[in-house]
Amino acid sequence: MKILLIDDHTLFRAGLCDLLTRRKIQVVAAVGSGSEGLKVAADEEFLDIILLDMRMPEMDGISVLKKLKLIKPDLPVAMLTTSSDESDLVGALRNGAQGYLLKDMEPDELVVALQDIISGKTIVAPDLATVLASAVQAESQPKVEKEDPFAILTPREFEILTLLAEGQSNKVIARNLGISDGTVKLHVKAILRKLNISSRITAAVMAVEHGVKKSPMKIPPRRER
Repeated sequence: MKILLIDDHTLFRAGLCDLLTRRKIQVVAAVGSGSEGLKVAADEEFLDIILLDMRMPEMDGISVLKKLKLIKPDLPVAMLTTSSDESDLVGALRNGAQGYLLKDMEPDELVVALQDIISGKTIVAPDLATVLASAVQAESQPKVEKEDPFAILTPREFEILTLLAEGQSNKVIARNLGISDGTVKLHVKAILRKLNISSRITAAVMAVEHGVKKSPMKIPPRRER
């Protein structure tokens, strides 16, 4: 595993580099500013993941995240921060972060989280589960009618989106709809592409925010290829 660490606290960088190295993880570079991190990310061909601080003086974490996603859209980025602020968490996920981790987590838990993120999962620190739930349920005031962002989805994709919003895994969705895991994965990829987002958590947040609920009309199970 090859990591780029971007954090403005020198002692934290040194301590984390030592911790990761002792666990056979290669820290390709550990830099103290967003601009340095962007340069390394652009120049370094072989990176598995970027660990990014949220609070930095020159350029905050969200700003760096947005630029990283422009130059390396497929490279996983995980926020590693002390901030449990709801707006930071939601802002990071909406802008493409594949992880939101807290600096006080146990070292072995951090390593497992990094491995999961590299494998394609989106990981949020367990302590922030209630914060995330609050964020997706906070839309209590009436809003001006807006264009339906899900109109571009097919009926099957929309049905799968409603199941994502309920927190169902690919396997459970496949079993409920009578289709294969691989077919569900293809539909999820299509949903993310059409909505121009990068994770299923973001899709679920969007669905809840727009009041998407499972339709009483069932699509007959059929074998899809």
